[in-house]
Amino acid sequence: MAGELGRLTPRDRFLLDLLDQHKTFTTDQLVDLAFGSVGRARNRLNTLHSRNILDRFRHYQRPGSQAWRWTLGPVGAALIAAGHGDPLPRPAAVRDATARLAMSPTLGHLLTTNGFFVALTAHAHTDPSTRLDRWWNEARCREQVGAVVRPDGHGVWNVGGRAVPFWLEVDLGTETLSRVVGKLTGYAALPTSRAYPVLFWFPTGAREQNFHTHLTRTGVPDAVTVATAADYAADTGGPAGPVWRVAGHPGRISIADLAPTGDGDRGNALQDRWHPNAA
Repeated sequence: MAGELGRLTPRDRFLLDLLDQHKTFTTDQLVDLAFGSVGRARNRLNTLHSRNILDRFRHYQRPGSQAWRWTLGPVGAALIAAGHGDPLPRPAAVRDATARLAMSPTLGHLLTTNGFFVALTAHAHTDPSTRLDRWWNEARCREQVGAVVRPDGHGVWNVGGRAVPFWLEVDLGTETLSRVVGKLTGYAALPTSRAYPVLFWFPTGAREQNFHTHLTRTGVPDAVTVATAADYAADTGGPAGPVWRVAGHPGRISIADLAPTGDGDRGNALQDRWHPNAA
């Protein structure tokens, strides 16, 4: 560990912090977050893997091969623990955690959730008027509002100095629409300071349409703003684009057009992001 401290670059430390908070990313996601070049990403990730700073896994897939999923390796996990003043984890325990993550039934959901925020960050790298001021994982959300509702993530998207906070619900089509719509009751119970728009990210346009059809029958709770989009939105700008359909309103708008419904705090900004074009 002592030897590695002098070899880690600022970007390496950024990667370790990201993986500590959000558990795992694909190679392509890390390219968008921190490299901007597939070649540079592969070279550096493989180097960090060879030094046990990072670990990786992927499932068998035919034809072709699945992209690597990256996570903390034994040395990387020990460096994070030392930085937090926590006991250093045993290498075997870190390997066990990686194996559990690789076999977790919620892995796809985690990668999709992380991919949503990666897409916003990638857009911000190409548009200096935008930035992702905040990115909370599910655990951080649970610490803040877990007794009322359990969002998959929370962010603050900033466009031209206008900050728009939101809660994120990622839907993979595994729950009934009644259960998905029922989550809005919890959001309606949040205090005004946390009454942010709720964004639902669906796997298909058909699923999104069925959700809105269900909403017309049940109604949207008072003081809750609901907006939806689907994975097809990647062709029209991704989550940063004008792809969001607000319940009860026609057309599509961008996150920047969603007026905050509460004052909310604006702290915890990711102001020291590593830009992919940096050396």
